[in-house]
Amino acid sequence: MAGGIGSRFWPMSRPDNPKQFIDILGVGRTLLQLTADRFGDEFAPDHTWIVTSANYQAIVREQLPSLPSDNILLEPCMRNTAPCIAYVIWKIRQRYPDAVVVVSPSDHFVVNTDEFRRIVSQGLDFVSGTSKVLTLGMTPTRPETGYGYIQGGEASEGGILTVKAFKEKPSHDVAIGYLAEGGYYWNSGIFLWEAKTAEAALRKFQPEVAAKIDEMAVDFYTEREAETVERVFPQCPSISIDYAVMEPLGGSDVELLGRKGGVCVLPANFGWSDLGTWGSLHNQLTKDADGNATAGSGNISFIESHDCIVRTSSGLDIVVQGLEGYIVAEDKGTLLICKKDQEQRIKQFSETLKNH
Repeated sequence: MAGGIGSRFWPMSRPDNPKQFIDILGVGRTLLQLTADRFGDEFAPDHTWIVTSANYQAIVREQLPSLPSDNILLEPCMRNTAPCIAYVIWKIRQRYPDAVVVVSPSDHFVVNTDEFRRIVSQGLDFVSGTSKVLTLGMTPTRPETGYGYIQGGEASEGGILTVKAFKEKPSHDVAIGYLAEGGYYWNSGIFLWEAKTAEAALRKFQPEVAAKIDEMAVDFYTEREAETVERVFPQCPSISIDYAVMEPLGGSDVELLGRKGGVCVLPANFGWSDLGTWGSLHNQLTKDADGNATAGSGNISFIESHDCIVRTSSGLDIVVQGLEGYIVAEDKGTLLICKKDQEQRIKQFSETLKNH
């Protein structure tokens, strides 16, 4: 899934070039490319699908040139993750009716790719031949308020748990309670299921979405597809896959395709971050003795400063003196200087420039 606009990473991330297409970590690969890389050779280009905005087609083609053109699905507008996933599931099933699918955002960061592949392989084995949905739950390392949580239930094979409940992003005190109680995991937004299970669940819980995708599917793999998608896709309700399917399916034994379904969670620890904010990027970067971190190009010096992150794309020489807990980010002549604990206001800050 590569259609977001990444507004919380402004000024690096902008609507015409959002964060999934940027080398935010300064490693020579964009987040989209790193996502494709981490799945390895088991997922060949013709078994890899990207759903993105029609505005980003050229960027995806440039960054993943080996991907078949049929495997780049273009949304004419944003309708959240349920219609996005339904679109790709219906297309995959026309070509591979018995496929098993891993759904992943394109803007996450994973440290241990070998462990990631091991977990994914275990998950594929678990869901194959069942109507189960498996989500990957990240073992929490701090009382994070920026992630949703999954409460694990009873254990089954290979350490996989039933899902007792999905929890919204908590307050700091509630997050502390989750860690103290144990059995709670960060919701990674990565999940695995058979494509026919995905279709059955969407038909059961989101018939309006399914009906619109059915209308589009008549013209899949034809010259009329783009025109039909542009006309019909905007009529889909805007709803996330969590609300649309995961929560109503829950950890119960809902029957799908004559088999018991339900959502399970596989606890994992492969060094994960959704890189949703500058603060989450700061957590992943190597820091000096004072907790300062840098990314991108440029010669950056910290003097009497602590817990800061500086990111520049222009190769500038920068000296940061006397700052505590700040974001300093520069891109194409736009400079952001913002307290880390105020980063939820970055979208608001970017809007102020439009009004001057």
